[in-house]
Amino acid sequence: MNTGITLTCTWGRAPLVASKVPQVAYLLIEAQAAAIAEKMPLNFCLVLDRSGSMQGAKLAALKDAVKRVIETLTPQDIVAIVLFDDTVQTLVPATFATDKAALIAQVDAIEEAGGTAMSGGMAAGIVELRKNHDPGRVGAMLLLTDGQTWGDEDRCRALAQELARDGVRITALGLGAEWNEALLDDIAEATGGISDYIADPAQITTFFQHAVRTAQGTVARDARLLLRLVRDATPRAVYRASPVIANLGYQPIGDSEIAVRLGAIEAETPSSIVVDLMVPARDAGSFRIAQAELHYTPVGGAEQVVKQDLLLEFVTDPTASAYDPRVMNLVEKVTAFKLQTRALAEAEAGNLSGATQKLRAAATRLLDLGELELAQKVSEQAAHLEQGQAISAENQKELRYATRRLTQKLEE
Repeated sequence: MNTGITLTCTWGRAPLVASKVPQVAYLLIEAQAAAIAEKMPLNFCLVLDRSGSMQGAKLAALKDAVKRVIETLTPQDIVAIVLFDDTVQTLVPATFATDKAALIAQVDAIEEAGGTAMSGGMAAGIVELRKNHDPGRVGAMLLLTDGQTWGDEDRCRALAQELARDGVRITALGLGAEWNEALLDDIAEATGGISDYIADPAQITTFFQHAVRTAQGTVARDARLLLRLVRDATPRAVYRASPVIANLGYQPIGDSEIAVRLGAIEAETPSSIVVDLMVPARDAGSFRIAQAELHYTPVGGAEQVVKQDLLLEFVTDPTASAYDPRVMNLVEKVTAFKLQTRALAEAEAGNLSGATQKLRAAATRLLDLGELELAQKVSEQAAHLEQGQAISAENQKELRYATRRLTQKLEE
């Protein structure tokens, strides 16, 4: 049966040199969906911060971005718009995106007011999304805020869990430097979605358009990978490589099997992970190291499974062993992400020396990858730490989210 999703496994170095001791190996596993002829129908809700801090250029850019979203939707899409400050307004109850002029006219009426209470907006968004819950539609919430929500963080996290149970992914976007990245990360991660940082209001449209395209390209949900390993093959870490870099971790199942949650799969954008593992000692020959088994549910369909055996050749001639440039490029990007993540954690804990060292190592890798602008920014922050200066909230967010996007290019 043609499932529409292929599973490809590539070793970072193959063949390996035969050895009497275990060796480190990197494995790239990619789930790739074929192109789709039509965009997937959406059940889409925008939950937008209109608090007083959004006045001026921020609110103007937000309105423009929402109008572009409306123009991007198809008549088969359902859209709702919820506004929140310290109160909640459902500006557009869930409706088909057929009369775009009327929807845009409602967006023009948005005005800033009050403080920030994000959970109210999320709860109202859930109400609208549930009106048209349908396995044949892609459920998505686009959440934007520019400030801290006060006293309702746990409620926000609980609402994200509800959305996850409903099969709705959240794209959680923070504008400027004064929002809680830990909260937005938790909200997005709970639903298998994405959190990100918008430095400039002029970029809101780019991020909104990317969120809509991602939702319209979603062809499968609830993807999970089972990796059955031979004896003495030991996983050390599992990172998502694309669409964005993240530490996925894994769930052990018995002594020789692990499960990895992949979430949704998008057409034309591979969902890929890098597995860092120890492979057992082997003499020369070809050996089965593992079996990869992908489980996923097509939008509007029933669960399907794709399997692939992972063979690895061992040779006695060291010159026969070669690195795969694409896999190792992804490994280096994941490593840069790990280094900056650890550096920011150490800086927050007061270990400035350790943080500086890791940032400099990350900058070196970014230079080797050709990420010159980001490498320069990382080096500057290392220099600030070395001089005893703290990293600002804005710079922390820039480093954190820019390294996540090393494998992703947002279209303008």
